[in-house]
Amino acid sequence: MNPDLDLTMARVIRAPRAAVWSAWTDPSRFEKWWVPTPALCRVDRLDARPGGALVTRLSEDGVEFVPHLDACFLVVDDLERIVFTNVIDSAWRPANPTPVPMTAEITMRDHPDGTDYRIIVRHGDPAARDLHEKIGFADGWGSVTEQLAGVAESRGAA
Repeated sequence: MNPDLDLTMARVIRAPRAAVWSAWTDPSRFEKWWVPTPALCRVDRLDARPGGALVTRLSEDGVEFVPHLDACFLVVDDLERIVFTNVIDSAWRPANPTPVPMTAEITMRDHPDGTDYRIIVRHGDPAARDLHEKIGFADGWGSVTEQLAGVAESRGAA
């Protein structure tokens, strides 16, 4: 972790790792938490494997869905780690994403209370990191992590 380039977040999700993993890899579960409410997410492609696509759209009104994320999975280690980037799109072409180019690493470990869930979002330079922090990294990733916990915890209890 480089504090000049990276932003992090961690929390314990009170659900088994398998439930958290499923919320990341099952498109119908993923779209329930991926964007902060009240916006809605639609998954166009979620192919959780190295080189696989992660393409989502978002809607503020529930009617019109606009492009949100066009990314590529770099690493997918079952039940442990997911790494994706938006600097390579789903067609494996170099991208210049807005508002911030990034690579995100999500790790999941067993915890006595469920799953130790950690995020590191890496940026290419301090300006990109600072912009991401300024436009709401903590609020955005924090709220979707809270929503992810809700989805995983409801499944974990089922």
